[in-house]
Amino acid sequence: MVFCINLQHIKIQLSFIHTNFKYSDLISKENILAIAKKTILSESEAITKLIDFLDENFYEAVQRIYESKGRLIVTGIGKSAIIAQKMVATFNSTGTPSMFLHAAEAIHGDLGMIQKDDVIICISKSGNSPEIKVLVPLLKRFGNTLIAITGNITSFLAKGSDYILNTTVNTEACPINLAPTNSTTAQLVMGDALAVCLMEMRDFKPEDFAVYHPGGALGKKLLLRVKDMIEHSLKPAVTPETSIKKAIFEISEKRLGVTAVIEDNKIIGIITDGDIRRMLNDVDTIADLTARDIMSKNPKVVSSETMAVDALNILEDFSITQLIVADNGEYKGVLHLHDILKEGIV
Repeated sequence: MVFCINLQHIKIQLSFIHTNFKYSDLISKENILAIAKKTILSESEAITKLIDFLDENFYEAVQRIYESKGRLIVTGIGKSAIIAQKMVATFNSTGTPSMFLHAAEAIHGDLGMIQKDDVIICISKSGNSPEIKVLVPLLKRFGNTLIAITGNITSFLAKGSDYILNTTVNTEACPINLAPTNSTTAQLVMGDALAVCLMEMRDFKPEDFAVYHPGGALGKKLLLRVKDMIEHSLKPAVTPETSIKKAIFEISEKRLGVTAVIEDNKIIGIITDGDIRRMLNDVDTIADLTARDIMSKNPKVVSSETMAVDALNILEDFSITQLIVADNGEYKGVLHLHDILKEGIV
């Protein structure tokens, strides 16, 4: 028996297999999840080890930043530069005026942003990159306090700095131990530790935070007050002796689903559209009924200075949709749940 082998056909088949082969096809869902868990565990362990590196250097660095009459300049190169930018954002939003300086741009004119009272943080895993070796002597020439955040405490950067914040990691989380993963996470966490310590020292409060975050849902939660939402709203009101028919007209006309009941300039009750529905279920005629007959006494009242988010909590706690607003007993209006939802703070 003679076998005839078509070498050209085999070459074509092998070429097809090679072209369509994907290494990712060999990795199962379980393997992917295991890799992700291993990465997170590796980074968490790297962060935990930072606790052992906190020493007098960290304390003195916090003191120098806190006592500085200038700004905090944060610089770095590569991935460390990205971490530096995030640190600057955190410092600025928590009461420590900061600026980002790219290490590569610094030697091409950006050094001009540094003032004599500024404190400088320089971030570098190795502390020996060419840009850092050029930059450090220039920074020291200005006489500014220099704080190193580095994973190499014997590096050029470390030796040239006034204070060293050690962010050494044994390995990176990436499988080839090259991509900055554990090291950049450690840098980021060290920066957060600095920021939080400075917040505590400045007795930084939610209202201070609001000053730096006036926009968006966060800003509204921290800044928006009830008075800001009822400034132009209608003020539905009836007296205790007002007929039910007129009370219904008042609720319908003001379109807030509620009216306050006022006597001697004091709020003595509230009538909601729910009260109206319950009344209609219980009586055959409303001819002789007045607001006093169906009003709910002791309504929930907030002042116009109440934070909107606190008013929302009251609405949720009591499962209601309206709140009477009054200052020192003076009726100011009605806050409706829709007013808060419209502002987008939830």
